[in-house]
Amino acid sequence: MKQRFLLLLALCFAAPAQAGLFSDDDARKQIQQLEERVLRLEDASKQQTKSMLDLQGQIEALNTEIRKLRGQNEELAHGLQDAEKREKDFYVDLDTRLRRFESTNEAAPAAGGAEAAPADHDDPVAENRAYEAAYGLYKGGSNASAAKAFQEFIKKYPQSVHVPNASYWLGNALFNLGDYKGALDTYQALLKAYPSTPRAADVLFDIAGCQQELKQGAAAQKTLKQIVAKYPSSEAAAKAKKQLAAKK
Repeated sequence: MKQRFLLLLALCFAAPAQAGLFSDDDARKQIQQLEERVLRLEDASKQQTKSMLDLQGQIEALNTEIRKLRGQNEELAHGLQDAEKREKDFYVDLDTRLRRFESTNEAAPAAGGAEAAPADHDDPVAENRAYEAAYGLYKGGSNASAAKAFQEFIKKYPQSVHVPNASYWLGNALFNLGDYKGALDTYQALLKAYPSTPRAADVLFDIAGCQQELKQGAAAQKTLKQIVAKYPSSEAAAKAKKQLAAKK
């Protein structure tokens, strides 16, 4: 508006000097054209200002979103670190408790001939804790400690509903330790005692793995074929088919 006012003012002062050159109609036309030009320039300036303001608003919104995402990312990273630390602390605590329990058992016979109080084998809470402790060691990668814990569990709670699973994880722990003969014996004993276990197909596949490691190729082939014939829809059967096809 200021530009427009100054321009019109200049035209007003210049009008007398041009009176001899232009007629009133020509002067009015020129003034009108100048006004229209000024209006167009003002509109263009307004549009440019509006576009710049819109762009600035979009930039601010993006910056806000970036800051928000960075904050969420930092929270997630912090939460993940806390979860990893809690998991590590949990397994360390389980391992410490197991070692303390083993030390107590070893020291009991030397306690001046005093008769130790018998453990409560009918305590379901203690039974579940013992199984969970052994499984926690296995999941944490402590295969040697896990194998020992599962063996103690099976010995202490032979009638527990957890025995089939404990035997399966015991076999896996022994296999991971390279004790293929021990793992094979454990898997075979599991299938003999619990032939209807839901893990039967997986146990057979693991048996085939032990047989292969023990250089019992013919027995391993036979076991793989048994899986395909007896449990054709299982994942173990799909893996067995691949191995059989690779041998051809």
